[in-house]
Amino acid sequence: MRVLLVGGGGREHALALGLVADPSVAALVAAPGNPGIAAVAEVRDVNATDPAAVAALAVEVAADLVVIGPEAPLVAGVADAVRAKGIAAFGPSAEAARLEGSKTFAKDVMNAAGVPTARAYTCADTASVGKALDEFGAPYVVKNDGLAAGKGVVVTDDRAAAVRHAEECGRVVIEEYLAGPEVSLFVVTDGETAVPLLPAQDFKRAGDGDTGPNTGGMGAYTPLPWAPPGLVDEVMRDVVHPTLAELRRRGTPFAGLLYVGLAITAAGPRVIEFNARFGDPETQAVLALLETPLGGLLHAAATGTLAAHPPLRWRDGAAVTVVVAAEGYPAAPRTGDVITGADRAGVIHAGTRRDADGTLRSAGGRVLCGTAIGPDLAAARDAAYEVVRGIGLAGSHHRSDIAAAAVDGQIGLPAAGTRGGPVGRRGVG
Repeated sequence: MRVLLVGGGGREHALALGLVADPSVAALVAAPGNPGIAAVAEVRDVNATDPAAVAALAVEVAADLVVIGPEAPLVAGVADAVRAKGIAAFGPSAEAARLEGSKTFAKDVMNAAGVPTARAYTCADTASVGKALDEFGAPYVVKNDGLAAGKGVVVTDDRAAAVRHAEECGRVVIEEYLAGPEVSLFVVTDGETAVPLLPAQDFKRAGDGDTGPNTGGMGAYTPLPWAPPGLVDEVMRDVVHPTLAELRRRGTPFAGLLYVGLAITAAGPRVIEFNARFGDPETQAVLALLETPLGGLLHAAATGTLAAHPPLRWRDGAAVTVVVAAEGYPAAPRTGDVITGADRAGVIHAGTRRDADGTLRSAGGRVLCGTAIGPDLAAARDAAYEVVRGIGLAGSHHRSDIAAAAVDGQIGLPAAGTRGGPVGRRGVG
């Protein structure tokens, strides 16, 4: 099987590593890729959000499967253009990708499907913003209605900051705050059959203790030793299958990766958001433990044959990934700095580029990830930080508390009737 992988971030490097480890994948082409991906795949240049260009490249390289990593190409209709050429694509149609492309659309689908989620209002003017903030009270949750690279959410006790974010976005979804730890659940689906991967937890705030601004994600780990028994089964029953059924009813079935972002509240799991693709950096940790060949799994979802796919197999132990970010990230990341130590095992490239002379430099906010597995979460955490310590990048920063609370047994579920809690992206991080 020849595979074309679209994208060039940390998520795509992790996907590339999983794909080339699959014996059924005879060749991997990545576009546009990155220096880390270039070590395991042929890299081609393409405008990833140009459906016609991606489809033409898929034909040119004789791809049997196109795996679309980022959300922007999906919302732009890249999967539709590829399928129109008769090539299997892992990723939803543009219409189904509105689950991520529009918070309002996602809420409409959830409400129609009876999915447990926060009450919310879509607001596009000062009066409606003020009314919604008054009704829900602090902590205030204000979300950009459209794509914002994982950084369009403000959760704050500062009403002025909430109003300011709403004004900057123009059209927002304002919703009630959900207290409780977060869980990311990836679900591979062909629109009918749905197969969950291991649940993970990511860390959105830039600083230790869930301080500082929201980011695209500063680290993640899996599995979750504190998760309630039966959590995945409950989410599949109450969230995933009703959502897929509602999208089929609307004539826009969702095939690809459904990312379910959850808050585990005192009343049970509640959906924070849907994404239409693998999450970054959770993918780096989750795929590190996946023993089932990745290419065959994604091909089954892309061709409507997931029901016949064997049950997933997982490695024992745990996985942790820690993001190394550039100086100034997320507000104004500095780029162009020389990177050393990035050729070590466990280093995943996210925002890097290579000069003509081979020098590796930073080229984004989240530059690299240190990812490791271990027999338990504590060992995996120690190993991931050992990888990070071997990376040299002037001015870089990383969180030092990824998975620490889980290792120490300090993540607890909220008691009935509670509302407050740390103001992270949402509850405990």
